[in-house]
Amino acid sequence: MTSTTRGRPRSFDREAALEQALRLFWERGYEATSVADLTAAMGIRPPSLYAAFGDKRTLFAEVVARYQETYGIQTTRAFAEEPTARAGVERMLREAAAVLTDPAHPWGCLLVGSTVNCTSPDVVQAVREQREANLRDLESRIRADVAAGLEPAGTDPAALAQFIATVLQGMTLRARDGASRAELEQVAAVAMRAWP
Repeated sequence: MTSTTRGRPRSFDREAALEQALRLFWERGYEATSVADLTAAMGIRPPSLYAAFGDKRTLFAEVVARYQETYGIQTTRAFAEEPTARAGVERMLREAAAVLTDPAHPWGCLLVGSTVNCTSPDVVQAVREQREANLRDLESRIRADVAAGLEPAGTDPAALAQFIATVLQGMTLRARDGASRAELEQVAAVAMRAWP
């Protein structure tokens, strides 16, 4: 028995459309991006958007996941490939300076910039949870290094993770304000001098 799909086959490249949505949310934020803006940028009509991605909120959740897997991957990679939390943070901040100011895409970080002025509590909460998960991962890595004697015994992993997250989020906002890669690399270097 063969199954049949109903409706017309999709006449657009879903991956390319998703990338356009990602860039638009990244540039404008969740609240300021309308469905009309999305369909224009994606080159599709509203029924196609809803059929392929669901509503705007569902599309945004998929965009956040895609961002984490692509543009935001440097953090995961830095911690996977570096032997210590300190080395991972140093690499993450240095690479963030490059990614946050890359002219090939909007400046800053989608996870920080997309919900700055958002009034949708569920959208804000979902992005906040992602940032908090990243913070917990960093704290856990620092805590493991303290336990292994790779960091001073008096190091406060929670405070240090909060500090690094704040530096990274600040770098994001500075990038959106037009800070150069060199300026953000200086910020990263100063932050690393504050490491215990």
